[in-house]
Amino acid sequence: MLRHVRFSGMARYVTLIAALALTATLLAGCGDDDATATATPAAAATTTGAAASATPGGSPGEEVDVSIALDWYPWGNHSGLYVARANGYFEDEGLNVNIYVPGDPATGLQLVATGRDTFTISYQTDVLLARAEGLEIISVAALVQHPLNSIMALESSGIERPSDLEGRTIGMAGVASDEPLLRSILEADGLTLDDVELVTVGFDLMPALLGGTVDAVIGAYWVHESILAEQQGEAVNVIRIEDWGVPDHYELLLVTSASFAAENPEIVERFIRAMRLGYADAGDDRAAAIDTLVAAVPETDRELELEGIELLAPLWTDGGTVPFGTQSLERWESYAAWLLENGIISQAAPVEEAFTNDFVERAAQ
Repeated sequence: MLRHVRFSGMARYVTLIAALALTATLLAGCGDDDATATATPAAAATTTGAAASATPGGSPGEEVDVSIALDWYPWGNHSGLYVARANGYFEDEGLNVNIYVPGDPATGLQLVATGRDTFTISYQTDVLLARAEGLEIISVAALVQHPLNSIMALESSGIERPSDLEGRTIGMAGVASDEPLLRSILEADGLTLDDVELVTVGFDLMPALLGGTVDAVIGAYWVHESILAEQQGEAVNVIRIEDWGVPDHYELLLVTSASFAAENPEIVERFIRAMRLGYADAGDDRAAAIDTLVAAVPETDRELELEGIELLAPLWTDGGTVPFGTQSLERWESYAAWLLENGIISQAAPVEEAFTNDFVERAAQ
């Protein structure tokens, strides 16, 4: 189904480059009124009411309108947000939160940079690229501690590690990040790009794999597409990218504009405090979390998401080894260096300015 086609974090950055140019124009033309302009949702099915604007100010006891633009259609990885709203955690913090999918999810960073949304969920690659291009945004919490992108092959193929790809055909979306990603993975197991055949299949990765057009694909989420394949009777093997040459990094981040975080720290803290409670509840009762998601977004594939959240929930806190939302300078530095080395970004802005743990730490107190 079309709703299962989405840009991975690595794939989206080509779209982001074009959007950044537009954002520069928007920022140049923005007056004070633009800072509270309302974003228009893509469809009523993924929106509760009109999208709330990023309303500055606010203090405990005063209700503040807050909007968060999702990175993709609502799924298990967003369940903590819906649980926080349904359980009244945002309301307890004096926040009226609108969760919605923008017309083009790849524009989330531009929506917060121009003040049209308070928060967005985005990707570490996109944040680093946007900052290198001058967009003043900041990651205030990590939602997923490890990459979800993977190389995926049918179990029947016998492909279990990168060296098994020798002489095989790999399907890819066709964006500029595909080859650097594959190069690192293959070289970590003794192969080069010359040892495989690359085929561009667009974003129809799973149809190409399940239909036998290719032997493996890169860009599929191991917490989602693997379940879709199994639902169609095909078990798959997964090669996780961080196990083979690609630095471990954060898949999803909560991002706002640097100016909003500086001028409204109490709103950011209150949002994260409520959000972390929602994700804690979702992790404790995963079936109930998916039921809450289905209640908010009825077209959700409940059976798929019930399986998926079992894989996702441990990634929210790295199996309970780090507090929810935690980010590390080492991980930001290593991943930025890899992106720069492989030409995915052309310049690196200071990574210590790309993220902060301040709000997560204060929200946990």
